[in-house]
Amino acid sequence: PDPRVGRGHDGRQRRWRALADRLAVYRLIWDEQAKFDAACARGADDAAWDALMTIHILAQPYFGPHLSSHVAMLRFAFSQRDWREVGGQMLRLALVPLGNATGRLPVGNHGRARVSPFKPMRISADLQARLSAAADALPNNSNAGS
Repeated sequence: PDPRVGRGHDGRQRRWRALADRLAVYRLIWDEQAKFDAACARGADDAAWDALMTIHILAQPYFGPHLSSHVAMLRFAFSQRDWREVGGQMLRLALVPLGNATGRLPVGNHGRARVSPFKPMRISADLQARLSAAADALPNNSNAGS
């Protein structure tokens, strides 16, 4: 019998697939971080917030990046002296560990203080397309070509 066949092999394949999917999402996060940096450099606050909100949506399932997205939002809110946003981000920083530990995360929520931290939101068609394209670009993707 082939030692690669069976439960262990299937489990390894799932772990590798999950890692590859995570790397695809991380690439998108890095792209958004570059957009945020560029927006800050040119003083485009709305574009900077858009990039941070997209980072949050992408990072939400992953504890470290999710926490980092709120830290970035908190820093940016401080730089703008937006005290309502500062307070909202401090609350969200406290909620991140609980949400990630329980898996109770509102899908699509952009992470800003102007919406409830518990409200699910629609993910834009553009972001969904970018996620699909990133996943399809991965080698040996079972979704490629479908």
